[in-house]
Amino acid sequence: MSPLDISLADLIARLDEELPEAGALARISEARLRAQTLSDLGDQLIDHYVSKAKQTGASWTEIGDAIGVSKQAAQQRHAPAAFERFTNLNRHGIVLAQEAARTHRHDSIGTEHLLLGLLGEHRGLAYEVLVAKTESEQRVRDAIQEALPPAGEKALRGHIPFREESKEAIGQARRASADLGHDWVGTEHTLLGLIRVPESPAARILRNLGFTSEELHETVKTETTRRLAARDDR
Repeated sequence: MSPLDISLADLIARLDEELPEAGALARISEARLRAQTLSDLGDQLIDHYVSKAKQTGASWTEIGDAIGVSKQAAQQRHAPAAFERFTNLNRHGIVLAQEAARTHRHDSIGTEHLLLGLLGEHRGLAYEVLVAKTESEQRVRDAIQEALPPAGEKALRGHIPFREESKEAIGQARRASADLGHDWVGTEHTLLGLIRVPESPAARILRNLGFTSEELHETVKTETTRRLAARDDR
């Protein structure tokens, strides 16, 4: 048994079960996408524990030794960046956005991909807000699908960059968290960040679904306050 209680046989069985009609080449493409997702999640796992180590006073030299790289390489790769304070669910939503862009062979990650990532993370508050308002996950998914650019011609390898509008939305997510007095950046803050970039595809999708920035802000404020109070009552 591996440390994650998962084996190559498990991964193969799941892919074969989910794509019973796919041919050998299609399965290769899907396997590559899933391998990239696992790699991204692995990087985030390391980032999480690097952050914990820094909080306890570990030096970059010590962290580099633990990873097996130089001090400089560890600092360049794992120093706090755009996703500092992002919750694990929100980070997973970003990974799902990357996977969506890769699946559609898009050469950049747009706000529509970020919105699709939030919809794919069912445990996040953003998902609950989206479905509660529209009464249908499929309605949101269809609206995003209509806004996606046509699929590219070539499968992509390596890093997929964020579009400028997506970088702005991520920055707005951090500001939304600060505005609400929160010390974390969750999926709900990313949802707020998306609608705060008014000319972006995601903001247009959200407005067409009946959302407004002000209403969304109040919904997130109310729900997070309720959840924090419920946690304190335990």
